[in-house]
Amino acid sequence: MKIAIVILNWNGEKLLEQFLPSVVKFSSNLATIYVADNASIDSSIAFLNKYYPSIHIIENKENGGYAKGYNDALKFVEEDIYILLNSDVEVTENWLNPFTTAFENDTNLAAAQPKILDFNKKEYFEYAGAAGGFIDKFGYPFCRGRIFDSIEKDNGQYNDIKEIFWATGACLVVKKDIFWQVGGFDEDFFAHQEEIDLCWRINAIGCKIKYIGTSEVYHLGGATLETSNPKKTFYNFRNTLFVLLKNVKGAKVWWLIFVRLILDGLAGVKFLIDGKPHHFLAIIRAHFSFYGQFQKFLKKRKKYATSTKYFYIKSIVFQYFISKITIFNNLR
Repeated sequence: MKIAIVILNWNGEKLLEQFLPSVVKFSSNLATIYVADNASIDSSIAFLNKYYPSIHIIENKENGGYAKGYNDALKFVEEDIYILLNSDVEVTENWLNPFTTAFENDTNLAAAQPKILDFNKKEYFEYAGAAGGFIDKFGYPFCRGRIFDSIEKDNGQYNDIKEIFWATGACLVVKKDIFWQVGGFDEDFFAHQEEIDLCWRINAIGCKIKYIGTSEVYHLGGATLETSNPKKTFYNFRNTLFVLLKNVKGAKVWWLIFVRLILDGLAGVKFLIDGKPHHFLAIIRAHFSFYGQFQKFLKKRKKYATSTKYFYIKSIVFQYFISKITIFNNLR
């Protein structure tokens, strides 16, 4: 199978300058490299043309965020396997080989991710994906190696290959035909959680998603939106509600959303106590944005809601904040 590495870029010349060398050095023999530019106004395109003429450039007409940006660009990519790679990721030698082996050995494998380590603290997992993603019953995402803001040190505890519920958008490996079969990314998400929504639909058609711990990359993180940015809070809280409404089948979704709104309110109060009023306001804006698109997502759930077993545990909030469990392998 032919592999395409597709890097989405928006005004990221400095990131391309820093991280492209490792991608080219350790990937060119096995993959075609693309940069999908989201209507940048910096010198990204000129930089690529000057220093990386062999890289294929796809120029999107607008900055449609992660979701639309990739949907628009991937229409021009013909390879069998997409690797959607953030522009702030440093890859390592032989990082592609475990994926080619995994997809060759399991024809039902549709998507995967590598071990995501922190570029600045290389002995630790990185927030966005760590060692594979899961969600709880109320739609809160967490990872092997990362629960909320608690990041585990990499001691080899996740040097395995394991089925997961969602693979990180920072380095998402997905079969082209499956990506389009399930409808690609939902562009109403714009950014954040769209990979969870995509992976939910992949699970719903009976395909597998795996974490491949024998492949390692280092993610800078926060290059587009830092964790401290209220916009990130807005997208995370709103889009996890979108995921529940769109994908959970049956009347139980109303109870789940009701509980979520209460839990989100408590999270907002905690932000206020911690002296972060802008994040409190971001949660309020997230809820109003959710209500504003409620009817649109009601229509989507008619098509996409499934009885797929989606949650790993009932409440990650309870286990983390009440039971004080911060290590994935200690969850119960």
